[in-house]
Amino acid sequence: MWMINELAYAGPEHLDPAFVAGYDRKQGHPDPAPDIAEFRDHGLEPGASILDLAAGTGRFAIAAAETFAVTAADVSPAMLSYLRAHAPAGLKVTQGGFLSYTGGPFDGVHTRNGLHQLPDFFKGIALQRIADLLRPGGILRVRDLIYDFHPAEAPAVFDEWFAGAVTDPAVGYTADDYAEHIRTEYSTYRWLFEPLLEQAGFQIVSVAYERRLYGAYTCVKRP
Repeated sequence: MWMINELAYAGPEHLDPAFVAGYDRKQGHPDPAPDIAEFRDHGLEPGASILDLAAGTGRFAIAAAETFAVTAADVSPAMLSYLRAHAPAGLKVTQGGFLSYTGGPFDGVHTRNGLHQLPDFFKGIALQRIADLLRPGGILRVRDLIYDFHPAEAPAVFDEWFAGAVTDPAVGYTADDYAEHIRTEYSTYRWLFEPLLEQAGFQIVSVAYERRLYGAYTCVKRP
């Protein structure tokens, strides 16, 4: 009775087929190669099983499926429809989210820009569920909007973020988009997110941040 409805937290734009059609362009067509390399560099061999949670339009899943056995899961029917239309043979596509997907065990889990849709309490549950989906020694790769600053620094960091925004919402994120994210979504502080990872049973093995706003984590599930 206390579990949230993930669709209600998915962000209304992610349920809109028109938005989904332009999603990769708005995201800047992120390159999945560095994330695929992280799985390779931490011991995953060709054919290893990877779950892509909050797979979106499948930029990571489609590229990773050339090397690994990939399952792509998302809660949004619009995202799944797009992904199924573009998925290569052998890429498994299924509906499910951080709090609802069942399956595994997997050798790796990837997720990008999805966990910030969940309040911190549910992030903790999501990370524990991810750990439960992984084999001991399995690899978690997370990229997300995570704040690498203290509350007093927020105005200055956000002002700099807004100054670098685009003006055309069709080609990227505007300052209004960023402000709406801050107000209505659930990006958390680095110094809260990392203990959640550790409590879920992960060892953080690499961390990189961009502009104190975008975190990239590689973690190993402890035995």
